[in-house]
Amino acid sequence: MALALGLIVGSFANVCIHRLPLGESIVFPRSRCPSCRAPIAALDNVPVLSFLVLGGRCRHCRVPISWRYPAVEAANGLLYFAGALRDGLSLQALVDMVLITTLLVLSLIDLDHLILPNVITLPGIVLGFTASFLPGSSVDPLDSAKGAVGGYLAFAAVAWAYQRLRHQEGLGQGDWKLAAMLGAFLGWKRLAATVFLASLAGSLIGGSLILLGRRDAGQKIPLGTYLGVAGILCLFWGSDLIDWYRVYLHR
Repeated sequence: MALALGLIVGSFANVCIHRLPLGESIVFPRSRCPSCRAPIAALDNVPVLSFLVLGGRCRHCRVPISWRYPAVEAANGLLYFAGALRDGLSLQALVDMVLITTLLVLSLIDLDHLILPNVITLPGIVLGFTASFLPGSSVDPLDSAKGAVGGYLAFAAVAWAYQRLRHQEGLGQGDWKLAAMLGAFLGWKRLAATVFLASLAGSLIGGSLILLGRRDAGQKIPLGTYLGVAGILCLFWGSDLIDWYRVYLHR
């Protein structure tokens, strides 16, 4: 059931990824082919399956459909399934599912547009803190508050220092709010692990692209994408990473 729910919500996530940066409604109109604008029938909008049946093409104009659509649906479905296996049918599993989809949406929006919409991050901060009061929550309210406030202030401080040293923007305010949202959901310890993984991945991937001539040294990187992916990893394995670090530190 979790897998099916994840596939369906993943289809809606694709709508959000495409429409929110354009300021369009995520409810109306119905989904349309990006090429010919023909409305997509319900039978042609079944997550993953319709893409395979249609051979990855629009039924009307036969223009190829981006592989990203089924990839997002499949990823969301598999992550929901993994969360349900770990947490069972619980409130914590539902909270984790909300965070997973939210991070997928934000990661791809930032990858495409270098923006992190307030309409997602600000309610996300409130929701993450509110969820910490639920019975069985993996994060208590104090830890959630520390994560949210600490994440925001830490990123704001880094941005201020970068601005003073380089006289240009380093971290956009969207990144500050995403850090606060992650802290509210994960707590400050798993937030720290998330930032570490995101920074490591960003440095390795960004540096490699610069060496290969695929990116300029001064070009902005979608930090929100790295934070989002790292946040999902730390949702599942952040505590294990922290425990490993503690053991390594005390050798």
